[in-house]
Parts: sequence; structure tokens; C-alpha cells
Amino acid sequence: MDATATTTANGSAAQPLKFLIYGRTGWIGGLLGKLCEAQNIDYVYGSGRLENRVSLEADIEEVRPTHVFNAAGVLGVPTVDWCESHKVETIRTNVIGTLTLADVCMEKGLLLIYYSTGCIYEYDSTHPLGSGLGYVEEDPTNFAGSFYSKTKAMVEELVKKYENVCTLRGRMPISSDLSQPNNFITKITRYEKVVNIPNSMTIVDELLPISIEMAKRNLTGIWNFTNPGVVTHNEVLEMYRDYVDPSFTWNNFSLDEQAKVIIAPRSNCELDATKLKREFPQILSIKDSLIKYVFHPNRNNPAASTIL
Repeated sequence: MDATATTTANGSAAQPLKFLIYGRTGWIGGLLGKLCEAQNIDYVYGSGRLENRVSLEADIEEVRPTHVFNAAGVLGVPTVDWCESHKVETIRTNVIGTLTLADVCMEKGLLLIYYSTGCIYEYDSTHPLGSGLGYVEEDPTNFAGSFYSKTKAMVEELVKKYENVCTLRGRMPISSDLSQPNNFITKITRYEKVVNIPNSMTIVDELLPISIEMAKRNLTGIWNFTNPGVVTHNEVLEMYRDYVDPSFTWNNFSLDEQAKVIIAPRSNCELDATKLKREFPQILSIKDSLIKYVFHPNRNNPAASTIL
């Protein structure tokens, strides 16, 4: 059977895969194209605007995809604080655009892989910091401190009514490309000070290929798209120092101190990755994945080899 073809319920070969991807200029969208090339999967970047239904329908009519990927969205540059002063632009893409694409895909009988966020939760009395009790996919969201997170929580509540959508909740994405400005490691190594809180995070090098496999399996519903477990800012920076730059130093500050230099609060939480791990048992814990996929490829310090 062609590895780049979908399968029917009885396991027989169906039509060859062809992906329609939105988010050409974004980090994740760009990586998706490279992964498709590596796997010999036919793909096309959508040219339509998410909020323009007619343009989306024209894309689908022209491309005739087997699956659609939504890696487009407003995150904010340089940070999510941008969304606080650009609320209409944020709504237009993150809410109207996402829902329009989901609706068009449902109408056309297409599976939509939607890259969303898990930054819609925060530690509380039932999920205390350090407890190891992560939020599962069915838990109601409880963080709307930033307008960005508010729109993502809002659209998730609506888009889950669409049975053709696979929603992937990523958090604080990390990749081996330490020059990528959206890489969580790149961000915190450039900050003057960082908080030190355990969080669920997504190792892009490991999990993004899994999202393609999820499309091949025609999986739907909401998925916590993070590596199992949590890691603190300091633990990540300690690995960075040990593997990449022995001279690197950093300073911490409290959440109260952080609040004085940002506009909107940030989400800190643990997501339960049991559902994803059950479907893909090979997924590594966050710390093991960091070492294998991020720090080993960037190892500049010979002494780091003694850490494992």
C-alpha cells in the first residue's frame, strides 16, 4: 500500500493524500510543508483568507484535498500583548476565520487539523501547581487573562461541535531551531528575567510529525498536544547552559514582578497528555524529548555528554 495514501474502514487503499495547508508564512505552517516533502505527501498552501468563505471554497475546489490543516492564526508580535490592542484583527482570524474554515470543511466532508493552544487553563485549587494533576480534554477552560487566550477558549467551545475537526492544544512550543523567534527557548534566553513555573510544553520536532499521522488516521476531537509531564523555565535554561552555552546565566522574578512589565497575564498550567500517549505510546516525556530532539542536536559543550 502507498504510504502516502489514506485507508478505508476495511483497510483497503483509498485516494492518495493531498493536504491543503493554511499558514504558509507562519512557523508551524512552514514546517508542515517541509514534513510533507520529506514524506512525499502532495500539499498546497491555501491562498484564501480564513474569514472569506468564498475564497476558502475556491481553494478546496481547485486543490481537491484529502485533509485541511489550519496553522494560521493571530498570536501577536512580539508577544500576545499585541492582541490586547488589536482585538478586532484577533477576532477576525482566531474566531471568525477558524469557524469559517471548520464550517466549509464540514460542508465539503473534509477533516480539519486545527493547531490551537492549551494556554486556556491556569493552576487552581483542583489542579494545584506541583500536584501532577493535569487538565484533561473535557475540563472547562478557566483562563481568559489575555485576549488571545480568551478568543482561543471561545472558538474551541464552538468548534468542538464540528465532528470533522481535530483540535490540537499545543503549549509553549519548542524546537531544535534555536534561531526561531517563536521558539520558547529562544524567547526566554533573550528575556532579562524569567519566572520559574512548571508548565506543559510541546516539542515541535517530535509532535508535529505526529499531527500528520493523526490526519492519516482521521482522528477528530480535542487533544492535549503536549509531551507528558511538566518542566520549569529554570530546568529548560539549565539544559541550555549545560548543552549549548556554558557561560549562559539568567535571573528570575516573581509573577507579581512579571505583571509589572507585561500587559496581559500569562497562562501557567499542566495538561494531561494521557489521551495522546495512549494513541502514540512512543511519545517521550517533556524532559527526555527536550534532550533528544532539542539539546543533543545543538550540543556545543563536550562536557554535556556526561549528563546522560
